[in-house]
Amino acid sequence: MSTTINTVISGTGSYIPENIISGNEFINSTFFENGSLLEKENEEIISKFSEITEIIERRYACPELLSNHIGAKAAEKAIEDAGIDKETLDYIIFCHNFGDIRLDSNRTDILPSLAAKVKQQLGIHNPDCVAYDLIFGCPGWVQGAIQADYYIKSGDAKRVLVIGAETLSRIIDPHDRDSMIFSDGAGAVIFEGKDSLAKAGILAHKTETHSLNHAGLLTMGKGFHPDETSGNYYLKMNGRKLYEFAVIQVPQVIKKAIDKAGLSVEDINIVFVHQANGKMDTAIMKRLFKLYGKETVPDNLVPMTISWLGNSSVATVPTLLDLVLKAKVEGYQVKTGDVAVFASVGAGMHINAFIYRF
Repeated sequence: MSTTINTVISGTGSYIPENIISGNEFINSTFFENGSLLEKENEEIISKFSEITEIIERRYACPELLSNHIGAKAAEKAIEDAGIDKETLDYIIFCHNFGDIRLDSNRTDILPSLAAKVKQQLGIHNPDCVAYDLIFGCPGWVQGAIQADYYIKSGDAKRVLVIGAETLSRIIDPHDRDSMIFSDGAGAVIFEGKDSLAKAGILAHKTETHSLNHAGLLTMGKGFHPDETSGNYYLKMNGRKLYEFAVIQVPQVIKKAIDKAGLSVEDINIVFVHQANGKMDTAIMKRLFKLYGKETVPDNLVPMTISWLGNSSVATVPTLLDLVLKAKVEGYQVKTGDVAVFASVGAGMHINAFIYRF
């Protein structure tokens, strides 16, 4: 029998910032909407926000750390976990949205690319290790994994490091209540090509871009404070429309990936979904199972970290994976043969998913 090249996960790592930001940190904030001060008391605003998103805490990076620094920290852990020689990496793909942002600057720096900065920090000499950045909204890391699969199965690469990192705390509008959603963090994964008689690793994937009618759901815009004169632009989103879009479209993309793998939703043992909004992720799962004629979602299928880590964009999925594999998410584990869904949605609007057998 002939062997198959499988794209498998051989190592994971994450960096979770030490600074814990609770809802109380926003008690003295002044929130505006459409140029007017919100009339509700901040206690009510914060409480309602937590109820809707399920976010209680989020993490902010230390002032001296940039996205490339925390990405490198996660990468070092992934390389160590994989037990490989860093010089054998064929690609480093760094997935992010805003590059490096220094505290209180609101200016992005992507020269050189964050991947090149990480390669330098890791001390990799090999010029055949190609380092580049991927800008794809929150689904960036999932798309990086898909690119890694293409490289490996084409024979172009043996090992690919895919990093997702962001310091969103430095690009949010302090006068926008949606700013409470976002956080900082980094996750990294080593993908390797391994020959096997059995099919494992990445089984199938699907990506879609819905730009024509939905590109404006996540954009950069002016601050909400009416006296804002800095000229800075901040991360802005149409939360209600984004929720409606995601709940309808994401389950369909996940189903296409599952069907492409020749499986059914009943074959799925665990789902690593972008930690965007707790209630939204729950609604996505319910809609997915309804597409298969199922009325209930099995317990302990979807591990969640959003309540204590917030939404760190491209970092949420690889961080979640690392925490589950390291037994740091209570009630969740994976074993050989388990089938997982990895899925995300974000600015673009992009949606993607891949199916993976451990």
